[in-house]
Amino acid sequence: MPTAVTTHPRRDTFRIPKHKRHVPQARAQIRRILKDWALDAELAHDIATVATELVTNSVRHCRVALAQVEVTLSIRGCGLLVEVSDPDRERIPTLPAGVDEEAAGGRGLLLVAGLASRWGHDLRPFTKCVWAYFLIPEESRCSDY
Repeated sequence: MPTAVTTHPRRDTFRIPKHKRHVPQARAQIRRILKDWALDAELAHDIATVATELVTNSVRHCRVALAQVEVTLSIRGCGLLVEVSDPDRERIPTLPAGVDEEAAGGRGLLLVAGLASRWGHDLRPFTKCVWAYFLIPEESRCSDY
């Protein structure tokens, strides 16, 4: 079950254990947050899809035993920032060079790149953070991110 860490009007953070059975709980928590923020349904669907992909990648590829995955959603400038962090700083996400149409996986970051306005990763003191940024057309208080 996701554990609430912080809750602010335009920022929410929670953590889940690094196990695939917790990914649906993370997706449900992300959807609740986006619903509470009253985002456009189509945009919220895209954000939830990308966030779930980032959580899934973190759970699948993090090699640190007993790790937790942290998810943060926040309003930044003219959009919404999704951040997914884990303690495995050695495994950096990269877009695949070629996509095998028969493969069961390997297209998730292409989906992220296609739905998000921009995405990337940061190495922080104790974690790696993979992030995606989505423009919110109706966000009136735009500033630089």
